[in-house]
Amino acid sequence: MRENFLYYIWQHKKFNVLHLKTTQLEPLEIISVGFLNLDSGPDYFNGQLRIGEQLWAGNIEIHVKSSDWYIHNHECDPAYDNVILHVVYEHDTEIFRNDNSIIPTLELKAYIDKTVLKNYYKLSLSQSKWINCEHDFPKIDAFTLNNWLERLFFERLERKSQTIEALLKASNNDWEAVLFKLLAKNFGLKVNGDSFLSLANSFDFSVIRKLQSNLDSLEALFFGQVGMLDKAVYIPYAIKLKEEYAFLKQKFQLETVGVIPFQFFRLRPSNFPTIRLSQLASLYCNEQQLFSKVISMHKLSAFYELFEVTTATFWKTHYTFEKETKSVVKKITKSFIELLLINTILPIKFCYAKQRGEDMNQIIIDVLSLITSEKNSIIEGFNRLKNVSDSALKSQGLIQLKTEYCDKNKCLKCAVGNMLLNK
Repeated sequence: MRENFLYYIWQHKKFNVLHLKTTQLEPLEIISVGFLNLDSGPDYFNGQLRIGEQLWAGNIEIHVKSSDWYIHNHECDPAYDNVILHVVYEHDTEIFRNDNSIIPTLELKAYIDKTVLKNYYKLSLSQSKWINCEHDFPKIDAFTLNNWLERLFFERLERKSQTIEALLKASNNDWEAVLFKLLAKNFGLKVNGDSFLSLANSFDFSVIRKLQSNLDSLEALFFGQVGMLDKAVYIPYAIKLKEEYAFLKQKFQLETVGVIPFQFFRLRPSNFPTIRLSQLASLYCNEQQLFSKVISMHKLSAFYELFEVTTATFWKTHYTFEKETKSVVKKITKSFIELLLINTILPIKFCYAKQRGEDMNQIIIDVLSLITSEKNSIIEGFNRLKNVSDSALKSQGLIQLKTEYCDKNKCLKCAVGNMLLNK
């Protein structure tokens, strides 16, 4: 038995509230369970009760056993002197205030719905190796699950908004600069994401604005800042970029402190940082007002068209500076554009709309519902239990479900867990 389960029982009145009596055999009527206290002090505040003929308003404390009061040293804390009711699963000792008056106690053991208790133990004592409810998850109806996953997606979006808001504060509310940093991080994917972000943080976005009309200058800036031009000393294209970077470095007083080296190991050639940097440079060379465009766009097809850029000509026959390969046009793929939409474009549109007091939710839902579900171990795990993820909207919701609820045993705060407890 855990206290958080008793919070759930108390909060949602999952017990027989008629004919309640305290352990002192006084009639008890619950007018209001109060509000959960997330700070220090008693668990619930502003509860309202009738005990006997007396009306009470005040704090309520919840424990598994009455004796937990002393284990937690509440008798030494004046904040607990105004507790009007001690709610416990098992009453094993009387609790007194500092004036020696007994604190009324409600023992829930005899009042809790036996079905809820049985289902709780089934969840909490599960020996499943992946999620607690994996044996019952397939039984959850589509309506409940789809609505919950949509809520979880927006919960995940809100968390991403916090990152965007922090970047905005650091860049004096320059939305273009924030978009560039987020795009840079996502162009680096998981392996080089931090490296790409460190590159984007190594100079002011005003430098990009001044160089946007010249692709060579943008490539010189990117490759120079990460030290890639120092090694390719015999390649004419690299020599040209190196000369341009030397000029830029002096003009803009560029520093490379804090830039994290890139990794090539275990990457497909199409994901090499050289290719992704050139594509990022081409994107910003092609689009002078990228932020304004992504904010005004609402159709998935328009996003595909906007981000379908290729590399500079040199990279058609190269994946690295040193080695020449067969000529291939290296465009940003549809699947990569979808990753950018999921992780950067839609979160920044959501955050921008929220700051302006606008509702972008349905547009975001419409776009994500058309994007194929992501493929990773979490999505595969849920699909093994129930074929549920058929869009990026659902896959994002499932990632939030697994990482923030299942992995943290927050079954009592989960719509799936609640349905299984009350079935």
